[in-house]
Amino acid sequence: MAKKVVIDQDECIGCETCVELCPEVFALDSEGEKAEVIKEDATDLDCVEESIDSCPVECITIE
Repeated sequence: MAKKVVIDQDECIGCETCVELCPEVFALDSEGEKAEVIKEDATDLDCVEESIDSCPVECITIE
């Protein structure tokens, strides 16, 4: 089974840390309030791990 990057939208506070660290994988949603994953299969990128470690509410995971 392939791994994918996931954000818990209920927990996300829209701080944009993941978007700044890894814009090829994360972006703000259409309302600009929460982050969303735009490339789920990017689990091999170092910036994904950095985003996971930097998220203040720990809502980013790899499943």
